[in-house]
Amino acid sequence: MTLHPEIAAVTDRIIERSRPGRAAYIALMDEQREHGIGRPGLGCANLAHAFAGTNEQRERLKDGRSMNIGIVTAYNDMLSAHAPYYRYPEQMKVWALEAGATAQVAGGVPAMCDGVTQGYAGMELSLFSRDTIALSTAVALSHNVFEGAALLGICDKIVPGLLMGALRFGHLPMVMIPGGPMRTGIANSDKARVRELFAEGKATRDQLLDSEIAAYHGKGTCTFYGTANSNQMMMEAMGLHMPGASFVNPGTKLRQELTRAAVQRLPEIGWNTNDYRPIARTVDERAIVNAAVVLLATGGSTNHLIHLPAIARCAGILIDWEDFDRLSRTVPLLARVYPNGSADVNGFEDAGGPTFVIRELLKEGLLHRDIVPVAGDSLADYTRKPDLDGDRLVWRDHGETSGDDSILRTIDAPFSPEGGFRILAGNLGRACIKVSAVQRDRWIIEAPCRVFDDQQGVQDAFKAGELDRDVVVVVRFQGPRANGMPELHKLTPPLGVLQNKGFRVALVTDGRMSGASGKVPAAIHLSPEALGGGPIGKLRNGDLVRLDAEAGVLEALVDPVEWAAREQAVAPPAHHGIGRELFALMRHTASEAEAGASAMLAAAGL
Repeated sequence: MTLHPEIAAVTDRIIERSRPGRAAYIALMDEQREHGIGRPGLGCANLAHAFAGTNEQRERLKDGRSMNIGIVTAYNDMLSAHAPYYRYPEQMKVWALEAGATAQVAGGVPAMCDGVTQGYAGMELSLFSRDTIALSTAVALSHNVFEGAALLGICDKIVPGLLMGALRFGHLPMVMIPGGPMRTGIANSDKARVRELFAEGKATRDQLLDSEIAAYHGKGTCTFYGTANSNQMMMEAMGLHMPGASFVNPGTKLRQELTRAAVQRLPEIGWNTNDYRPIARTVDERAIVNAAVVLLATGGSTNHLIHLPAIARCAGILIDWEDFDRLSRTVPLLARVYPNGSADVNGFEDAGGPTFVIRELLKEGLLHRDIVPVAGDSLADYTRKPDLDGDRLVWRDHGETSGDDSILRTIDAPFSPEGGFRILAGNLGRACIKVSAVQRDRWIIEAPCRVFDDQQGVQDAFKAGELDRDVVVVVRFQGPRANGMPELHKLTPPLGVLQNKGFRVALVTDGRMSGASGKVPAAIHLSPEALGGGPIGKLRNGDLVRLDAEAGVLEALVDPVEWAAREQAVAPPAHHGIGRELFALMRHTASEAEAGASAMLAAAGL
């Protein structure tokens, strides 16, 4: 199948826009490969320091002829998704030796959990943890004793951060190694119902806690289709996993064999082979477009409207929200996974999963087949599911039909002819909205607004009954420069309750909502943000606001003369405590959301 003309046009637009930056990036990576510091160029004392911590690998490390794999790990045992990585390094060292290579843990990166910090002060560190992870990855790989790298990470900011740091060492072949999702707990609909009951005061705290524990009950990623699991879908389409690795549960033989295969693939694509595949070549404009396409086709996380531009910039590539908007109007919605449907990612995997989605999109030329993946010859190799033939890992074709067409559909019978994303623009600035879970009759909301400076104010007003009406809830001073752009996921239950009561409700914010953005229309990532003069700072209680996802409009219906004369609201004082003051430099220098909301990239001129 030839490439769809709109996919080709968007890709060409990105290539042309990126030409100077991409050329400079490739030149830098080529220079690092040919003339940068590596093991052969290090002094003996430097090498001795690098090898002092190992015994069984020392002789092979000394000879300098085989690949040494740097393991960058996000392991901790507080975060369910990363807890499975505990034993990975010791296993990976054995598997590397089997393949004639060595492996060392190059370094660790932080892995915070938005699910733990959601709604509390720690969430103000969340987005900038991505830059911290990128910097930590760079520190880990800076020792220059590695010819390849394995990146162990899976959740929200961790995968983007790992990739952002890794891409600055783009002359090395690398593979992302996921840990898989936890097994299914209670139904997501039951979890949402108890949350809404608690928001209404009809469920106790103990009942809510029992419900949440039943949902988040074991090792692995959360099972809803939020940012963490959207990460995995994107990595598949970019060719950075072993094929089909995303949603195999932890603790299984298949999971172990996929990790073994990933480790042993790296020496096969090293720079002293005939199949050299550095990550700089794998992550090109085509791969970035593929990531955006599968995100849209599956109704993935809105957080990637920030993360994917940031990842792309680290590879010299510029993608913007207009690219997403154009792709969304071309790419059909093939999956409905919670919060866009009732099934979780285990149900999605059982119905066909990422390999099914990729196969269907390739049929219509909606993905770039000719990428340079870490495994196989092209993206076509990512349309087959991994399986075990005895103890041997194999990949098999799966059926032409979905295992459950209420979860996953073929390209000729999609849930919607378009993806789930829209750009909104008007006199309030530029925002994005995820509409894949929003009923079509709620794509247009026009109502008086109620303005807040934090989400606690929204919750207090809800409990007092002050929002029991048609209302556009505005939460400002939530952008990256104001307070680190925390997710406002705690607003989902009260806004959902208002909508269930029959009110016309929407959210407008310069903050993030979440990978779990759901049924309430939410204009998020509004730019420019309130701090520094964004128009959202001019809104006053009672102003009529129109959110129109059909026409792509977000505007305050205020007399233009009055609007021009209005002064900006005064920003609340910066928060301190819980380490927030340590991130002041990141807040002060962060770029706008559409450019990736990154202080690191802004400072680097990327």
